[in-house]
Amino acid sequence: MSFNLQDSFRKMNEGDVLLAYKGSITPDLITNVLEVIESKLDDINTVSAVKKKIYNVLVESLQNLFHHIDELPGQIKDEFDARFGVLVVSREGDLYRISTGNFVRKGKVKQLKDKIDKINSLTRDELKDMYKFVLNHQKLSSKGGGGLGLIDIAKKTGNRMEYSFLNYNKEFDFFNLNVFVSEPSN
Repeated sequence: MSFNLQDSFRKMNEGDVLLAYKGSITPDLITNVLEVIESKLDDINTVSAVKKKIYNVLVESLQNLFHHIDELPGQIKDEFDARFGVLVVSREGDLYRISTGNFVRKGKVKQLKDKIDKINSLTRDELKDMYKFVLNHQKLSSKGGGGLGLIDIAKKTGNRMEYSFLNYNKEFDFFNLNVFVSEPSN
């Protein structure tokens, strides 16, 4: 499947959209997004525990985007910002969906797929054990993280992450990650 930004962004905008953004991922953007989402969740009277989960997952997702985004080379920069990313936060029934998207070098795709598949296959207790193991044994990467972000997201939400990789060109795929936060059933 080939990448088309407008089609991908339209699919990410399903449900009741609280925030949608596409463009350069910067520290100022992260701060603004967190403020806007906190306000919108207050406006729709989101349960405090759910609001906290959404906020924490959003922080982690934005940090992942900021720190792990692959800066685009010249020919792609003509079409997209060098640090291009996409973020959509929406509500679908009793689920909140946090969707992120960014370009990833093809050489990283298999490792990222394997990591998400592994995390998705684990029970809550296994996730806790994996988190502790990585925390105690992993060295920090050149981008500042130790690989805990996706594990932490899975622990906090208790839900499987959905993802896709869409072919952009010979060097890059567009990576879309969907994270779901459930409202408690009454």
